[in-house]
Amino acid sequence: MYPSSPSSHFQYLLTHAHPAALAWIQGSASNPRLAGSVKFYQTTYGGVLIEAEIFGLPNIDAPGSTNFYGMHIHEHGNCTRPFDQTGSHYNPGNVPHPQHSGDLPPLLGNQGYAYTVFYDKRFFVKDILGRSLVIHSMADDFTSQPSGNSGSKIGCGIIQSVVN
Repeated sequence: MYPSSPSSHFQYLLTHAHPAALAWIQGSASNPRLAGSVKFYQTTYGGVLIEAEIFGLPNIDAPGSTNFYGMHIHEHGNCTRPFDQTGSHYNPGNVPHPQHSGDLPPLLGNQGYAYTVFYDKRFFVKDILGRSLVIHSMADDFTSQPSGNSGSKIGCGIIQSVVN
C-alpha cells in the first residue's frame, strides 16, 4: 500500500469536511450577475486549501470565451460597493508583489464560470478572517508594483469563520 499523499487529504477535505472559512462573493454595480463562494480549508500540512466557484464573470455573454481574472485577499473586510474600502493586498511580510500572502492564482473564466482549487502555505485561516476576497476585471500581470495591474474590483466577499 502506498502512503497517503497531500492530494488524498485534499480530496477528503473537499468531499467530506466543512470549510473553516467562507467568503460569499457579490458583484459590483456594473457586474450584478457576478456571485459565488470561496472556501478555505485548514490542512494538516500547515497550509490552506482554497476552493473557488464563481458565476457571472464578465465574459458570460460571449459563447465559448475564456478570460483570466485576478483574485486577491485584501487587508480590510469592507465589501461596500464600489469595493474601494478593501485596502491593499494582504501582505504581512511586507514583500514585493507577487509574493504578498494575498496574491492568489488567477481565475480562468469559461463563458462566465470559474472553478479552481489550490493549496497555499503562506497563511493560516485564522490570519485571513475578517479580510476581503476580491475578484478583479483583468488577470494579474505578476510584475507591476504594488498590486499586479489587475484592473477594477468587480467582486468582493468578506472571509468569515464557519461554525461547525
